[in-house]
Amino acid sequence: MTNRPVSEKGRNSLDRFTALWSLSPEFLNKHRVSEMEAHGSGRSSRKRKKEGSNGEAEEDFTPVKMLRCSMGLTEPALFADEIKVPHNTPYIRVTLEEARRGTPLERPVRVYADGIFDMFHSGHARALMQAKQLFPNTHLIVGVCDDNLTHKFKGFTVMNEDERYDAVSHCRYVDEVVRNAPWSLSPEFLTKHRIDFVAHDDIPYSSAGSDDVYKHIKEAGMFAPTQRTEGISTSDIITRIVRDYDVYVRRNLQRGYTAKELNVSFINEKKYHLQERVDKVKQKVKNVEERSKEFVQKVEEKSIDLIQKWEEKSREFIGNFLQMFGPEGALKHMLKEGKGRMLQAISPRQSPNSSPSRERSPSPTFRLPFFTKISPPPSPRAASARGYHISEDEEDED
Repeated sequence: MTNRPVSEKGRNSLDRFTALWSLSPEFLNKHRVSEMEAHGSGRSSRKRKKEGSNGEAEEDFTPVKMLRCSMGLTEPALFADEIKVPHNTPYIRVTLEEARRGTPLERPVRVYADGIFDMFHSGHARALMQAKQLFPNTHLIVGVCDDNLTHKFKGFTVMNEDERYDAVSHCRYVDEVVRNAPWSLSPEFLTKHRIDFVAHDDIPYSSAGSDDVYKHIKEAGMFAPTQRTEGISTSDIITRIVRDYDVYVRRNLQRGYTAKELNVSFINEKKYHLQERVDKVKQKVKNVEERSKEFVQKVEEKSIDLIQKWEEKSREFIGNFLQMFGPEGALKHMLKEGKGRMLQAISPRQSPNSSPSRERSPSPTFRLPFFTKISPPPSPRAASARGYHISEDEEDED
């Protein structure tokens, strides 16, 4: 058995815990508020005024939850072999009705829970929490079996006994830890630790040649059942490790553990290193595939965007083309206008008959000497259409 050093704060808590066994009830009732403040509770009785039969105000005390003698909220729980308990006070068990109703402050209900507590997990903590909450004023004692007894009846453990003791002592619901706890509880052990009730799940625990090691506790009316937490246990955790053994070995090899420390052969070590390299290559290929998928997705999104923009621009272009070159487009109107202007420029309108005519000088006529016959002059209408103007001399000759 190894004794850990007790700090100054631990000594003060130990002295205060030991004083609870020797102080009188009158002293405790007198200093109840200060003791509760010392434990961090800070609760006190609330006074409520009511009118009596004579009309005078009377004070009525509302009962509050009794203080739990808990040392494990700010520091680890104390070991039972480190506590000096005076034996001048006789050991008298409390009944279940008294425990449920609430015991005096100087007499908490002493509840005992035992186990192996290997790889301490949330299932252990929940069981101890239920044991702590059985009664309003509970002092929880937890017994932890040593390695020899555990390996004999239970099997090999992951954590050694000192690690298991320390893990339980740091649970917030534990007030006292019994090291080297027995496998089955004898009357002498119950009397030595002044145990009122034993907390454990109600499933019969067959071990050490017995169908239920808690059978005599149940018959004595000292058994307080708790509920197991489904889905979590030490065996489940070990099963996970065994199932994923290769993963955890490779993980520890990466973190600097040697093959000798992990009990791994030379060939297996090389195999794990090769698997690690293969996994890295697979991860790189997977990353490239993911990046390529992202790239293809982005290209697809951009192509869809470009197609939509091209469709919009093509519609706009076709619309503009039809407006310009369509049957009723702007170009047709422009050509009509240009044609009208050209015709107007070629053949301007004649001035009206009423308007005075200008006298024009006779235009010289040119006749070819080869022709003796003179062609008849064109009619005035045809001449005007061809753009010829007949002079007055020509009219006189005719």
